[in-house]
Amino acid sequence: MPFPNLGLSQKINKALDKNVYKNPTLIQKRVIPLVLEHKDIMAKAQTGSGKTASFVLPILQMWTNKKHEGKPKINCLVLTPTRELALQVSQAFIIFSKYLPKKPKIVSIIGGKSIGEQLLDIQKGCDIVVATTGRLLDILKKKQMNLSNLEFLVLDEADKMLDFGFEEELELLLESLPNKRQNLLFSATYPNKMLNIASKITLNPIEVFIENEKTIVETINQRVIEVNKENRSALLRYLIKEENWNQILVFMANKRSCDNLAFKFRKYGFEAESFHGDLIQDERNNTLEDFKSKKIKVLFATDIAARGLHIDNISCVVNYDLPRSPADYIHRIGRTGRAGKSGISISFISHEDKELFALIEKRSDINLKKEQIEGFELIGTPIKKQKGSAPIKGKRKSKKDKLREQQALKKIR
Repeated sequence: MPFPNLGLSQKINKALDKNVYKNPTLIQKRVIPLVLEHKDIMAKAQTGSGKTASFVLPILQMWTNKKHEGKPKINCLVLTPTRELALQVSQAFIIFSKYLPKKPKIVSIIGGKSIGEQLLDIQKGCDIVVATTGRLLDILKKKQMNLSNLEFLVLDEADKMLDFGFEEELELLLESLPNKRQNLLFSATYPNKMLNIASKITLNPIEVFIENEKTIVETINQRVIEVNKENRSALLRYLIKEENWNQILVFMANKRSCDNLAFKFRKYGFEAESFHGDLIQDERNNTLEDFKSKKIKVLFATDIAARGLHIDNISCVVNYDLPRSPADYIHRIGRTGRAGKSGISISFISHEDKELFALIEKRSDINLKKEQIEGFELIGTPIKKQKGSAPIKGKRKSKKDKLREQQALKKIR
């Protein structure tokens, strides 16, 4: 089923054609007609499946069918977990509305930018707001944003918002929204906390669950290399030269490690930079643009780069440090092998990582051969976990003792 058969206008189809969108993905085929029928949606699909277009396109279609008189009023609010994803969603609205006779005014509300400028853009009038929740709530608290005309609420990568405290922020947000609206939730996973959030937003959504989009990772050659932690840096430099990779995205456990390794690689002559949440927004934007334009060859990043980065030519993703959850593994490797192209993912595992990687394999339904590279072999033996000593009877504080201590502390304060 090509895009013209999904109920989209000729002008939107022209934008799709100009941007080489020929045939919709499975999530787009199923979601776009339902959104056009004004249904609430709870969609589940993996990274790289085309979720963004599945809500941007029908929202633009319905927006362009409306009469627009006077100052623009906020018609659609899209919430994302990261600034980069917010900017990319805004860009998708701009790209797909290029040939519309009247274009919507789109405002991005994100941290790292002047809140004064964003407030001014809102007050001038806008149709679509794409925001991260933290900055949005800052503006709502100032009571300078009117959402009473809102018709669409979209949560993109909703499960990832849980990592940023979205569950606690939800009540304040819902107080600012009209009860009658169309709700569209998109998430790669639906843990219990996510289902709880969904129940507060919408009561009877249509579930669109794309369970087995194996095509997303079929084009990725997944490799696992056993190596001692202290040899990972040297092994990575060796592999980049030996395999002749062009653009490499390396996932690290924390911000400091990103900075340290990028600095070390630059000393060895690599075009390398770090990417994480401590960078100001302009630095983050410039770093991504340099990576896209191949001015940067190796990008060391935290998990903020695991979702929403649409960079088509990443030749290799490296799990220098393993992700904390199996779901994040799929999101990470999904940064390569996009748009039907082939890609490579490499995971470094030491003795300490084997148990976690076995869980990742089980949850991801994969079984990968473990490699060792000559000169970087994994040596030593696993450190046995020490069991904690048994509690000594009578030494643990009772509940009454703890309560007395708390009351005593209150009196002191």
